[in-house]
Amino acid sequence: MYPDAINLPFNGAVIKHDFIPHTPTEAHAGEPGFWLILQGNALVVQDRGDTLALPEQLPTSIKVEQVPLLIGTWRRKPVRALRIGKEQQLPPPLLAEPFNAVKERLDDRLLTLGGLAQQILHWENNSAVCSRCGGGMERIAATWGKRCSRCHVEHFPHIHPCVIVLVRKGEEFLLARKAEWPAGRYSLVAGFLDFGECLEECVAREVKEETGLEVTNIRYVGSQNWPFPSQLMAAFVADYAGGEIRVDQTELEDARWFSPSQMPASLPASRSIARWIIERYGLGNM
Repeated sequence: MYPDAINLPFNGAVIKHDFIPHTPTEAHAGEPGFWLILQGNALVVQDRGDTLALPEQLPTSIKVEQVPLLIGTWRRKPVRALRIGKEQQLPPPLLAEPFNAVKERLDDRLLTLGGLAQQILHWENNSAVCSRCGGGMERIAATWGKRCSRCHVEHFPHIHPCVIVLVRKGEEFLLARKAEWPAGRYSLVAGFLDFGECLEECVAREVKEETGLEVTNIRYVGSQNWPFPSQLMAAFVADYAGGEIRVDQTELEDARWFSPSQMPASLPASRSIARWIIERYGLGNM
């Protein structure tokens, strides 16, 4: 188990010793380096048998429809990000490894680098024109921000705050499942922050709306960058304060109390803060 939430994949601490971030720049133009190639919800990697690695060359057979974006240096070499179409065939030994693969073959550093590319390219795609007037956008020097060339409004990357919470009742804890998840998979109640809410208010509202339960003693335990496409997951533990489970069928398929001795068939992937909370504050019952 990860010692603290900051050590989870997708958080910058995982790559801080090898990665130096850059804002868009012409520096290192033309220098060889590493490639972060996204295809759908997967990272293109080189299969070396026992390990997966970032490609150091862009195959000539890959059709590039956008200018690759230099996002920093990885192990002192430039690292560039781009997205390719799902229909493109990858020449061996390259393959597209899904971020959410059941078998977790991408190590924490590849997950984090790929997640960073995912978040940056999502912002680039959604900031091509001004959301206020539809004008063209120009980069603001030394930042990821952009300024409208027509109305001059400045825009910066949109990070969407979410809460995720483990509710405890004695030795039991609340887990829920959505209908679209794999059979037997349960996780935690989670949701987006709403207008006028602090994070603790969002926790109480989401639990009440989705399960009908009241909570108290809400306490923050950590956070994780979640680049699918651009969330920040703020994690909490709370105590049961009353009510009976009444599942909101528009959000969930089921919700119930579990205990360390009676668990669901499947839990969230170990890469997620949901699993970290369950293991530390549910199974560990700290």
